[in-house]
Amino acid sequence: MSQLSLSLDSFLLVREAAGDYRPANADEVLQAARRVLAGQMRGCEALTSPQVVRDFLRVKLGALEHEVFAVIHLDAQNRVIDYVEMFRGTVSQTSVYPREVVKEALARNSAALLLVHNHPSGAAEPSRADEMLTQTLKSALALVDVRVLDHLIVAGGTILSFAESGLL
Repeated sequence: MSQLSLSLDSFLLVREAAGDYRPANADEVLQAARRVLAGQMRGCEALTSPQVVRDFLRVKLGALEHEVFAVIHLDAQNRVIDYVEMFRGTVSQTSVYPREVVKEALARNSAALLLVHNHPSGAAEPSRADEMLTQTLKSALALVDVRVLDHLIVAGGTILSFAESGLL
């Protein structure tokens, strides 16, 4: 029995409906990690814990083979209201519609947003289109008093911040 417990120490276990335990598979581990990170983000002070946001985004978007544009909605105290994946694209681009981003921000009563998208290529450098989109969204959202605090690009394990890079 001790040999069995020693070998199971290196596994995360899943309890099945019948009450039996078995080692979790990789997808179940990642799903659990996403739930934990999402729970840590929801209602937290996102701007005072940027590492939680970065960890969440790495797990959520870092390994995708297609582009996704998402928005993290924040309240007036910069607490996370919601994370919404708004647009899905191809391996190298996605179409983003500013009108839809504004509608989502108003529907959630957001005071501020973090814009997020991934680069499946693994290169975190923003394209000229990324920079233009950021300015377009910033202008459109300003008309309805919603601030854009940052635009983050996830490229595998690397995350580039427009705010930290002086691009916002």
